Amino acid sequence: MTEEARLDRLPNGLRVVTEAMPGLESAAVGVWVNAGARHEDEGENGIAHFLEHMAFKGTDTRSALRIAEEIEDVGGYINAYTSREATAYYARVLPADIPLALDVVADIILNPVFDASEIEIERGVILQEIGQALDTPDDVIFDWLQEESFADQPLGRTILGPAEKVTRFDAADLRRFVASHYGPGQMIVAAAGAVDHDMVMRLAERHFGHLEPRAPSTPAAARFTGGERRVIRDLEQVHFALGFEGPGYRDDAVYAAQIHATALGGGMSSRLFQRLREERGLCYSIFAQAGAYSETGTTTIYAGTNAGQVAELAALTLDELKRAASDMSPAEVARARAQMKAGMVMGLESPSARAERLARVTAVWDRVPPVGEVLEKIDAVTTGDVRAVSARMAGEGVPALALYGRAEAAPGLDAVRARLAA
Repeated sequence: MTEEARLDRLPNGLRVVTEAMPGLESAAVGVWVNAGARHEDEGENGIAHFLEHMAFKGTDTRSALRIAEEIEDVGGYINAYTSREATAYYARVLPADIPLALDVVADIILNPVFDASEIEIERGVILQEIGQALDTPDDVIFDWLQEESFADQPLGRTILGPAEKVTRFDAADLRRFVASHYGPGQMIVAAAGAVDHDMVMRLAERHFGHLEPRAPSTPAAARFTGGERRVIRDLEQVHFALGFEGPGYRDDAVYAAQIHATALGGGMSSRLFQRLREERGLCYSIFAQAGAYSETGTTTIYAGTNAGQVAELAALTLDELKRAASDMSPAEVARARAQMKAGMVMGLESPSARAERLARVTAVWDRVPPVGEVLEKIDAVTTGDVRAVSARMAGEGVPALALYGRAEAAPGLDAVRARLAA
């Protein structure tokens, strides 16, 4: 068991949220900035991720090597990531080294030098990362599905950005993005594990209390558009991805959507795995998952198959989705509910995962719902709620479809809609 989370706010708007986890002898601490890919203008797509890379390339007082050495000298670990809605900079250390960890994290966020030569080196690294993603079919297809799901919107753009834009970013571009999006009201200091809230508050005040408040930038509300992307290429497999609009984090319907995705394709006992892989042998990999953003979400179904079987796989996938609207059983829902609850509780045994949850829910709700409250909402989902998710997916709106490989025989978007409506 853990103690209750504590959330406070500095006078300038920066939030500090912590959760002590008795029995742990380590801590995770970091800064989550509510600035990700969806906060970028079209011309700066990829800059949030570029900035995350550059944070580790040196500050006014630390070289890139020294940043790594100071954390690793005490046996710690430091990293960062960029998502569509946030950028995170965090470290995992022993309790005595929390002040050092937050000092380093604050330094790389507030005092990066953006040296021109380092920008060029990191530009090359990011271009390699983009190339690697493009060469990985079961990665790039999800970017394409996202682009079709939210066409011509920031939420639909890739996190890495296109190479032609990444090649143009310079120090001035990076500084402009920081000035626009890295205000104290957009930052959350989160810590979990062997932590003391009052100490973290003092550290946050020391490092960030001087920052002037500024009006946060709010991205435009996303609109699920649907659409089709089909890229024909001579690959061993055809990669098939189908997306439907789902609820966002602020909508309690998100729990029904997540249970539905788990029952449909979340494990070896799920419908899609059993019917399409175990009974028909149509694929090796198949799954469904429900993802959420602040105000919207998506349910994604993915499978990899061969050119001769993709049409049958697609048809049976759609049939299973439709069938779940009428015959999803209480036993299936109970199993999916148990998987979801266990996965959540087990995942939160890690202080890093716990700190990430603290930051995410604080960004969404400006409070930390107790885990027990979330488990109660999961338990409240009925079989009828889950069936209704399938019914809405089959009967409303335009899905998004992405295909990659020898996909000539795969159905198009019109055929998908027709089969769902039949």
